[in-house]
Amino acid sequence: MAVVEELTGREAVIQRLRDVGLRVTGPRLEVLTVLAAGGHLDVEAITTTARERLGTLTSQAVYEMLRHFQETGLVSKFDRPGLPAVFEILGPVHQHALCVVCGRVENVDATAPKPPRGALPAWQVEDAEIVFKGLCPDCRAEAPTA
Repeated sequence: MAVVEELTGREAVIQRLRDVGLRVTGPRLEVLTVLAAGGHLDVEAITTTARERLGTLTSQAVYEMLRHFQETGLVSKFDRPGLPAVFEILGPVHQHALCVVCGRVENVDATAPKPPRGALPAWQVEDAEIVFKGLCPDCRAEAPTA
């Protein structure tokens, strides 16, 4: 899977689209630019922000673009139980922290461990993921103290 180094500026976003063989269109450019600004965004947030710049854009079009971006290694998807999935520019390997109250997601600079020797003898493990679950600083500050 391709890894997007650092996307800074419109020209870098255009080049990354070209590098993975995608035609540069206004909507693709805007959606990828929104994601390149950082954070973990759901389809609604991506659509709203890109629509403000473009004038018109449907959520369905954004879903299709995100699917193409995932297939070409530009973007990754993080599923949040009970909440809409969020997307981010694919970058260096990292794990995630998930707030169990508000659904906030943050990157954690950590690598997932390999399975213990003999634990999965018939498997060819290709990837592993760790999700740290807890309260984000905002929810923790609002939580009643016991």
